[in-house]
Amino acid sequence: MNMHNCLILGSGRSGTSAAAGCLANGQYFMGNNLIPARVSNPDGVFEDLHVRSINEEVLAPLLPPRRPNVDSDRHIPEQWQRWLAHFPVGIEISSSPQIKASINELTSNKPYCFKDPRFSYALPVWRSQLENCVFVCMFRNPASTASSIVRFTKEFELMHSLEISFNEALDAWTMLNRHILEKHRHKGDWLFLHLDQLIYGDGLDKLAEFTGAEINRAFPKAERRRTFSNVGVPEEVTRVYDKLCELAGFHR
Repeated sequence: MNMHNCLILGSGRSGTSAAAGCLANGQYFMGNNLIPARVSNPDGVFEDLHVRSINEEVLAPLLPPRRPNVDSDRHIPEQWQRWLAHFPVGIEISSSPQIKASINELTSNKPYCFKDPRFSYALPVWRSQLENCVFVCMFRNPASTASSIVRFTKEFELMHSLEISFNEALDAWTMLNRHILEKHRHKGDWLFLHLDQLIYGDGLDKLAEFTGAEINRAFPKAERRRTFSNVGVPEEVTRVYDKLCELAGFHR
């Protein structure tokens, strides 16, 4: 079976690291400078600093800079936090020759598998340089994801300057997935997976067949999920979650 190049998308704290870990057995180039493991991802993050930097550079002009000593601006994501921004679906994502050259450098290493929640916004600037590439979108219960995001921002030093509430985390989750559903999924081959499918269901078989890669079936561990919530969420969030579940064939 031929392996496909692969991008892994989805909100942070949704199982993207679990999916990437299944594929991180030496077959794929994932980058030369992977982010080290941390308390929230003790088995590995599987995100390359160069990939992150490119996507941060793409997203930075879309947000206003923080003003000194303005407390309300602490809700504006800054460097390394922009995967938690709320970019409207219709926003224009622009590139530059330098960004294209950096992407070309990375994608020349085939087969590749890159993971970054920022792809959910920055994918348009990568499209023209992706060949034989499939897309994996990971997700889980939005309330649990939002609770995990809030916990993550408190635990991880690079996130301490950002103030984000549970509702703001839900908004970020919703907009990020709306970009995938409304802008991206109609072009290319997509696999949608609920984290529970990867841990308990047939998600491992689906991932192996979809990518054409040998996968580490022992990697996903249920005990790595530390945060859960079943609180009610707004109707818009439920609609997005229901659509993701439908595309994944996941019955909740």
